Amino acid sequence: MLWVRPLTMLRLLTLLMLCELVRTGFFVSALPVGGPALGLGTAAIGLLTSAHYLGDALSKGPSGLLTERWGLGRILLLGTLLGVVAIAGTRMLPHPVWGVLACAAWGVTYAAVWPGVMSASQALANPGRTARALAVSNLVVAPAILLGALGVGPLMKARADLGWTLLIAAQGAAVVLALSLLPLRLPRQAELAGNVWKGWSRVAALLPAAFVQTLAPGLLITILYPLLDQLNLSLQQLLGPGALALAIFGLSLWGAGRLADREHPRRALLPGLLLLAATFGLAALPDVQRHLWPLAVLLGAGYGAFVTGWNGLVARTLPEGNRAAAWGTVMAVEALGYAIGPVLGGAAWQAAGQAGVFGLGALAFLVALAYDLIRRERQVAQPT
Repeated sequence: MLWVRPLTMLRLLTLLMLCELVRTGFFVSALPVGGPALGLGTAAIGLLTSAHYLGDALSKGPSGLLTERWGLGRILLLGTLLGVVAIAGTRMLPHPVWGVLACAAWGVTYAAVWPGVMSASQALANPGRTARALAVSNLVVAPAILLGALGVGPLMKARADLGWTLLIAAQGAAVVLALSLLPLRLPRQAELAGNVWKGWSRVAALLPAAFVQTLAPGLLITILYPLLDQLNLSLQQLLGPGALALAIFGLSLWGAGRLADREHPRRALLPGLLLLAATFGLAALPDVQRHLWPLAVLLGAGYGAFVTGWNGLVARTLPEGNRAAAWGTVMAVEALGYAIGPVLGGAAWQAAGQAGVFGLGALAFLVALAYDLIRRERQVAQPT
């Protein structure tokens, strides 16, 4: 068992999955498909979406402090309630001004969800299993996000009323789960005043790597389908390599997680970064269609090792007294990498096509690897 209180974590992870299902379904599917019928134009839908995600990104650090002060359960309840207000209000009283304000408020409170769940996962992890617990917490929402992005849209096209009802009902279920978690507070350990800033200086040292390594996958966000068209590849042709990558990812996640927990997270993180750099480097070569199966092996092994190593390293680095706020700060910088990635990816695509995008991604992972090695060398060189 990964956690000492598995039922509590099960409720938290279920709540997180519901929240991500609803958020993705609302902004990616429901608004673009059903918004015009409500009188919301493309510009208004863009404003609602940007207001939410900007509020989320900018509030992750401060929301962590509020979580530690007020309790995770209360913040989760507030965030889920505002989600119901934003979705139901958009459905029944659609207006750009109201929608922007509601979605921004939802984003500000939603910012506490991810740092809160990750902090709880770290605090409740069984000794020696922290890296694996965090990796599972980080990845368990993937099916919910895919369902929100790929399932809600067709439903909205076929039966819009049912789609809206599903979103509101799912968010209502998240409210019920939040009510069951209302007394939950994250364990907080007192620290000496002189150690607080030392702990946050270690967090600051993580931020460049957090930015660079999310920048690389962010390069592909807006050019995925143009890339597939250029390579004459369909999604169906990627199913076999994708299944292989997923299987190897699972094996790598568990094996590298054991290594990260028993020895040190860097034992998994550094090979993971190197394998991901090799993946992007191989994808930058001509005739990449011939290398799909080797790419699947490299991607699965590299990403599994990277996820467990990075989460384990963050868990070891964050200050004990402000864990939720520190998680929020790291995640805010990661979000910045994802936000800037599409801009650079589009520019690299225009300038050099496939080779430019994947070459830049390989460089980003190598920079993250070099940064961690240099930082480690400096730590070793400092007198104790």
